[in-house]
Amino acid sequence: MSEEDMKAELDRLKDENDRLKARQNRAVSLKVSEKGGLSVYGLGRFPVTLYKEQWTKLLDMADDIRAFLKENDARLKSKS
Repeated sequence: MSEEDMKAELDRLKDENDRLKARQNRAVSLKVSEKGGLSVYGLGRFPVTLYKEQWTKLLDMADDIRAFLKENDARLKSKS
């Protein structure tokens, strides 16, 4: 492999790396899973998938979750 070829390959890999990093920082998105659940992408490494009833139950608890977060703020960690 010539030096020119290696530089071209290095540039290609740098571009690919930049694209992959940009993809990691994308916004949260929603998708219906194969089994009919709602998957939320973009919160972490893996999607969070629950069925409709589970999401409804969780959303109904939103005020309780916010209160719990506030009460336990000192003990909870934030992702950097």
